[in-house]
Amino acid sequence: MKRWHIFASLLTALALLASCATLDEKQRAWIFQPSDRSWGGGALAAEGMDDVWIDFTARAGLLDALDDAGRTKDVRLHGLWLADAQPLSPTTPVLLYLHGARYNVTGSAPRMRRMHQLGFSVLAIDYRGFGKSTARLPSEASAYEDARAAWDWLAKKYPNNPRYIFGHSLGGSIAINLAGEVTDERGTIVESTFTSIADVVSSSEWGWMPLSMLITQRFEAVNKVKNIGSPLLVVHGGADRLIAPTLGRKLFEAAVEPKRFVLVEGGSHHNTNLVGLPQYRQALADLMGLRQPGQPGQPASAAALQSRATAE
Repeated sequence: MKRWHIFASLLTALALLASCATLDEKQRAWIFQPSDRSWGGGALAAEGMDDVWIDFTARAGLLDALDDAGRTKDVRLHGLWLADAQPLSPTTPVLLYLHGARYNVTGSAPRMRRMHQLGFSVLAIDYRGFGKSTARLPSEASAYEDARAAWDWLAKKYPNNPRYIFGHSLGGSIAINLAGEVTDERGTIVESTFTSIADVVSSSEWGWMPLSMLITQRFEAVNKVKNIGSPLLVVHGGADRLIAPTLGRKLFEAAVEPKRFVLVEGGSHHNTNLVGLPQYRQALADLMGLRQPGQPGQPASAAALQSRATAE
């Protein structure tokens, strides 16, 4: 039986290598599962949120960045914005929310509401291929570019507000890449996130197959997390059956201080944010100095937050 597994794996590898372009597209479709679908209740939770449109031109060297005539393609991202009031107080923390696979930004509206309860004004975006954003099969590189475009939009719109990055699941890997590239984030939060796609595959039922060398969309957050220069909060549900909590712990261990790991007992891949909201609140206060109005020490000024981050 063992020999048959090895033989089958080699046959699979040869077949996949024979069609690398198709392999890459299949992986992108499998990893992102782009759609305009939403979680039940997402539309209701999104009521009252403002639509945001972010327009930019894709990098010329990016996969699928050129049209059939060789011209660089324009990109439009759709997002949702949730804030208490306009204009924002300069001490209001602003959060860029990066969602995971399969569901569009509206599906993340309930989680956006909970992050808003923690004191953030929240911008969540759809990557290319999701919801109302440009209809194009996303890739690891294009998702990184989309996240950076949204971050630049926030920086231009709210230059004086402390800005934070949040990513759920696949969005956590995108968040880590972004946090490693920029220097103006005050903190990074990832939930139900993995170390790399290769590790996700190896921890699945297909882990016995030698597929790592065939993975084109690698999302190697474990190699990038050490580049983050701001406080990092890693949250994982103890009952997560999709992304093993051990991968979240391994990601945390690869990061540099200041950092905090929070394991939410009973939290699944999708409800950890809900079940663990009190733990979120405490960790944000302890690690990043963020407290909700009415809590001791709130509101913390932007200068105080920067001073704390520097001291730690």
